[in-house]
Amino acid sequence: MKARWLLRWSRKAGRLFALLLLILFLAIPGSAADNQLEPIRVGMSGAFSGPIRAMGIEVYRGAMAYFEHVNRRGGINGRPVVFLAYDDAYDPALALENAVRLLERDQVDALFSFVGTPTVTRVLPLLKVYEDRGVSLFFPVTGAEPQRQPPYGGYVFNLRASYAQEVDALVRAFVRLGKNRFAILYQSDSYGRSGWEGLRNALHRHSLSIVQEATYSRGFRFQQSMSEQVDILRAAEPDVVISIASYAAAAAFIRDARDLDWDVPVANVSFVASESMLELLLEQERRTGRSYTQDLVNSQVVPSYEDYSLWGVMEYRWIMDQCVCDLPGQIASDPYDPLPYSFASFEGMLNAKVFTELVRRIPLDELAVAENGEFEAVPLLINLGIGEPVFLGAGRRQGMNAVYFSTVRDGRFVPLHDWGEWSKEGRR
Repeated sequence: MKARWLLRWSRKAGRLFALLLLILFLAIPGSAADNQLEPIRVGMSGAFSGPIRAMGIEVYRGAMAYFEHVNRRGGINGRPVVFLAYDDAYDPALALENAVRLLERDQVDALFSFVGTPTVTRVLPLLKVYEDRGVSLFFPVTGAEPQRQPPYGGYVFNLRASYAQEVDALVRAFVRLGKNRFAILYQSDSYGRSGWEGLRNALHRHSLSIVQEATYSRGFRFQQSMSEQVDILRAAEPDVVISIASYAAAAAFIRDARDLDWDVPVANVSFVASESMLELLLEQERRTGRSYTQDLVNSQVVPSYEDYSLWGVMEYRWIMDQCVCDLPGQIASDPYDPLPYSFASFEGMLNAKVFTELVRRIPLDELAVAENGEFEAVPLLINLGIGEPVFLGAGRRQGMNAVYFSTVRDGRFVPLHDWGEWSKEGRR
């Protein structure tokens, strides 16, 4: 009896002794508890409210899904990622305020995936102001040129193909089908002008020119009329309309063109947020019984998330399925239903994936701006499982050049491989 009591007492004493040792260990300066690695703080500004909020929210969700995935696996070289994001409503002044807030108050290590040309363009000079801190902007969601050229190109890492490359790919595809009259609808700001310049240069290479152009103001809403722009472009009898527009404006133009029985092919670039544009058109179809989704093609800077032949697509879908990421903290009170998959969230996820791999291989302070925009310990080749590897190196700060195409079938965007249907003879 006494032996059993002593045995029980010794076990309890052993557990108490082990607990005391753990408490003492945790209290010792320099112990594992006090030596946790500092997080990597990443800051984003995007349109989480306003007429392009779906684009900003979906980019955020894709990036957040991947950073959550990274943190579940121990972070980047043991450092967790803290992802901060603020709403700028696609307003350049608010984007600038957010960037200062991220750098001054939040002390982020990197700016990441700012959304939109006018907002990114406004922030670029700030990077030069913070040059002594080695701040870079990683993978902005815009295909414009200012962040790809001096004097700011050395402060920015781009992943996506440029608008010039997207428009050039569209022009080449349509010219091969015998189409040579191109008109353009574009937003009257730096985003639209970037696309306009890309179209002008692409057509010049084929000894062609823009036959007509029409503009609209940033902030355009689907409920507004595009009939004036439709009339202007239709009078020139173009074979194709290239659209450098937000999803609300693009959908309004397509709606009004079809309502006026103009079935001209309309080609949008990637920033249009394809799924959001399509949802507006499908809702209009349900209301009116007319068809609004024929003769549409969108260029994309990521492959279709329906292309199951690519392991990167399967990984994207799996990570989004696992995501418990909430909507951005500053999101407006208006309800928003997140999309299960989208081109925008796929781009956001790839941005986060390349950022993770880049920082895993090269410390952030070594990625700081260098003379002529070059950095050391390169080239870097990163396989994303989407057909084209990412290559970043000295003198090369854009990781990808691929342009993909999609079109609408059965109420959803699918990969476009057969361009025969867009020929004058083959188009419905």
